[in-house]
Amino acid sequence: MTAARSLKTAEELVSAGLIEPEKLPDIRAVADRYAIALTPTMVSLIDRTDRQDPIARQFVPDPAELLTTPEERADPIGDQAHSPIKGIVHRYPDRVLLKAVHICPVYCRFCFRREMVGPQGDGTLAPEELSAALAYIREHSEIWEVILTGGDPLVLSPRRLSTIMQGLADIPHVKIVRFHTRVPVVEPDRIDVTMIAALMESGKVVYVALHANHPRELTDTARAACARLIDAGFPMVSQTVLLKGVNDDPVVLGDLMKAFVETRIKPYYLHHPDLAPGTSHFRLDIAEGQKIVSALRGNISGLCQPTYVLDIPGGHGKAVIGESAARNEGGCYSVNDFRGEEHRYPPK
Repeated sequence: MTAARSLKTAEELVSAGLIEPEKLPDIRAVADRYAIALTPTMVSLIDRTDRQDPIARQFVPDPAELLTTPEERADPIGDQAHSPIKGIVHRYPDRVLLKAVHICPVYCRFCFRREMVGPQGDGTLAPEELSAALAYIREHSEIWEVILTGGDPLVLSPRRLSTIMQGLADIPHVKIVRFHTRVPVVEPDRIDVTMIAALMESGKVVYVALHANHPRELTDTARAACARLIDAGFPMVSQTVLLKGVNDDPVVLGDLMKAFVETRIKPYYLHHPDLAPGTSHFRLDIAEGQKIVSALRGNISGLCQPTYVLDIPGGHGKAVIGESAARNEGGCYSVNDFRGEEHRYPPK
């Protein structure tokens, strides 16, 4: 019996029953511009009876992606403006992104790097390019943390991961290595003893940030993959994008945050969607996002609270955009509780 393969073409999506045959020309047009890939794990989670299925919405291409609005941009968070050499983004003083690969096991339809990732994207760093990137990190003693992203760094073979980690091992001022990945959710079997051994090669403190957007993604198999990482000594945090039609509901978002905590993953960032081309159908207003985030406070444990952030377009970094609960009103503060009721501080 042939093992299931990832779906990577419009025709394969039609054959799998994930798009209607009449949509094939439009989906081909989307595929000509943006990469497509759904792993068997993600395909198995899609409810074909639900035309608004939140898993399908994240990964199955939509003709709406052919619409680019005036405010959207190819590099919405300004990676290129802060890239001194290929593979490095140095936006914040004490940390850099190391983009060793621009391939992913799945391609999110809202990806902020969708112009850079995929088979026709920026590719994998050649050995000499990786050496130059490591040399840049070595020459900048202010770099305390290296964040491997891309693309998804855990699509690299354990051998290549070992090479990177060994290169970082020799840089004394680098204390933290962080991986941003979807692999434990979308391809959990890749998290095996060989990969875990490769992640240990640097001798540094290693964190893993897991990207997931809906509670159904935290399957038993995904949780087991995360447990293998955590039990090996890698603390995990979460990254989630607030997406219209996927998790723009306090109950769904709360269930996702609880699922993270149950899996021993600390909720970290909740991202407002970036202005990537063809993604306007995923974006909600910041005020809507603030209302959803406010509804989490008090209704679910403090362990489950993410930080709602906006990556300011143009490369200006992240800003916390959760609605302020305290407002200064003539020397006295007005404070809203989690029910939205207003109180004075200090009280009269």
